[in-house]
Amino acid sequence: MTETEFVVDFPTLWVACDWIERHCVVPDGFRKGEPFEMYDWQLWCTANFYRVKPQAQIGQLAPAFAYRRAQCVAPQKTGKGPWTAAICANEGVGPAVFNGWAAGGEVYDCRDWGCGCGWLYEYEAGEPMARPWPTPLVQITAFSEEQTDNVYRPLQSMIRYGPLGELMRVGEQFIRLPNDGRIDVVTSSAQSRLGNPVTFVLQDETQLWTVTNKMDRVATTQRRGAAGMGGRTMETTNAWNPSEASVAQSTSEAKVKDIFRFHRVPPASLSYKNKVERRKIHRFVYAGSTHVDLDAIEAEAAELMEKDPEQAERFFGNRIVYGSGSWMNGDAWDALAEPREVPDGTTVVGGFDGSDIDDFTALRLETLDGYQFTPTFGPDALPTIWNPADYGGQVPRLEVDAAVDEVFSRYNVIRLYADPPYWESEVDAWAEKYGDKRVVRWYTYRTVQMHAAAERLLTDVNKADSPFRHDGCPITGVHVRNARKAARSGGRYVLAKASPGQKIDAAIPSILAREAACDATAAGQAKPKKKSKMLILR
Repeated sequence: MTETEFVVDFPTLWVACDWIERHCVVPDGFRKGEPFEMYDWQLWCTANFYRVKPQAQIGQLAPAFAYRRAQCVAPQKTGKGPWTAAICANEGVGPAVFNGWAAGGEVYDCRDWGCGCGWLYEYEAGEPMARPWPTPLVQITAFSEEQTDNVYRPLQSMIRYGPLGELMRVGEQFIRLPNDGRIDVVTSSAQSRLGNPVTFVLQDETQLWTVTNKMDRVATTQRRGAAGMGGRTMETTNAWNPSEASVAQSTSEAKVKDIFRFHRVPPASLSYKNKVERRKIHRFVYAGSTHVDLDAIEAEAAELMEKDPEQAERFFGNRIVYGSGSWMNGDAWDALAEPREVPDGTTVVGGFDGSDIDDFTALRLETLDGYQFTPTFGPDALPTIWNPADYGGQVPRLEVDAAVDEVFSRYNVIRLYADPPYWESEVDAWAEKYGDKRVVRWYTYRTVQMHAAAERLLTDVNKADSPFRHDGCPITGVHVRNARKAARSGGRYVLAKASPGQKIDAAIPSILAREAACDATAAGQAKPKKKSKMLILR
């Protein structure tokens, strides 16, 4: 979307948009104290946030609006902080509550709501009207106090240097509003007010809100608090690292229709590594933010590219890319997907990684010409990947055992590298049943061996002439993308999750199957056996 595409053809609280531009001021810089005029993209987001359902009725709070909450994904320095400060001001003392439909000629008069600035807004016929909250309770939330300053400091300046000072009293940690209302600052270390009812919540930098730092609970708790009061919430965020399972990602991927989302995604054909194309990306994602100096943005991005190119692309290019700690480029993995049928009786090797209650259990096979796949088993042709959540929280061990038996029956499995922890008894039984030269206990906790095996698959995926291909198994693809390098001594690494909510389990048997295939080739098992010759004596 570009700024020329912002066409508002729906009912919205124009009174709120005009109120913001009349009461809020530029918080800093050379234009400090001048009226705050929203950029096109800011006005577009504001109009959508205050979009009113055509069937809305007076007395409705959040249900009067088309969107229960909103998310704005925008790059660094684009102007999210001052804009959301203005939204918080409107939610605190401005016309933020739907107040029926105008017949035409009705007036919003600031003096009716305790503001003596003299501003009037005349409604047109059929336009939605609004009023302030009777007791506004607003929260500005971020992971740290430094991050809340992104919004709280501009808001303080807007109050001190403009007409808002008549209604709002600034403090270090909160702003006092009329009728016992207030705007509070909430961080991960100061969550005592989390359970409070709220009419509006601004959640900033949600790309940093994860299960690991428990900010996902903060987001959920605040949304419940807003729902109980008929209030709403808004997120602002930079582009996120998909391996971290952030609140921002969860919001973006939610299936519900009542979340307004704004995210300028630059054309995929433009490479962020190319300076000329990077400039085009910056022009696209910063369009309309006239205060931004693209030369300065380029300088910052170029410097960050030297040490963390993925972060530079997220922060300044507004793209969703995996962090530099990722083990493998997911796009490179996906590019090698060439699904094919593997006939019964084919000689294969395999990798097995088992869990019990928390993680997936998975079995992957590989042919000796380098094609890796997830086999199926049973009359329903189920994949040999088990999520304990699908089985009441416990991996179905008997089913796994039956699947392994079927795999050995269908294919000529010459090696299966199995990670024994949690499955010692089963692996021992398989080794006894199929032979301990075919079922090999392969411990993934061995740093030297695991690092080498992970690097082997990584190399085979990345090199241009690699014969390695795979079936495009979607679960394996996600797990490969989720895997992160966890540093160990000697410059080595093992694989780990970015957060508890992430899963990497199907990536492990992929590594083991590749290792088994390479070992089988080195041992000469990949070569066809020579036919014996019979000598006939006459």
